[in-house]
Amino acid sequence: MNSPVVIAIVGRAKDTTNYENALRGLQLSCFTTLDPEKASQATHLLLPGGGDITPAFFGQLNHGSHNIDTELDILQMQALEFFLRQRKPVLGICKGMQLINVHLGGTVTQHISTASVHKWIGADQMHYVYHTGLARTDFFYQLYGSSTLVNSAHHQAVDRLGQDLLPVCRAKDNVIEGIAHLSLPVIAVQWHPERLPGVNGERLLQYFAEYPIIS
Repeated sequence: MNSPVVIAIVGRAKDTTNYENALRGLQLSCFTTLDPEKASQATHLLLPGGGDITPAFFGQLNHGSHNIDTELDILQMQALEFFLRQRKPVLGICKGMQLINVHLGGTVTQHISTASVHKWIGADQMHYVYHTGLARTDFFYQLYGSSTLVNSAHHQAVDRLGQDLLPVCRAKDNVIEGIAHLSLPVIAVQWHPERLPGVNGERLLQYFAEYPIIS
């Protein structure tokens, strides 16, 4: 018999209300914590959006990163490592996607040249993202087919991909907007499903909640 789904959100409580509300709106159990060991007791891990990752963690000096919280970066990566070792499901959202990439050896572009297309402008700026065509078995194609309209609130992006990560969708400017791990139940998106209008956001969160632990 499968354990009930419990989703740990590793972040500062003042910043995670949107995620909690979206998950609870789908009747999903969740809690926010800064304790990686407590998080590891959950069945699923959600790494939320937020500020930018400390550039030293991907071998660079700061040349465009803002709102850095090094302590939070460390706690989130510790929680991620617990889940990777346990082969339990992980969803990264915006910064969370970049953090997964960095933790697995990838890098981040600290300020993309097309940031105006992706930035927060007082309300979610919307744009289309497109399936990469690598396969039709990844979560993006299963949920959205060849393309879908998403919201946007970021100025950084995945650059070099981390080990065993594949891009599943990109924006028109070639920015990677979704990734999946080759063998682990790890997925991530650059947009914000927790506040995406309509059913598109709910569809992704529900899919993540139903993602099984790999034994």
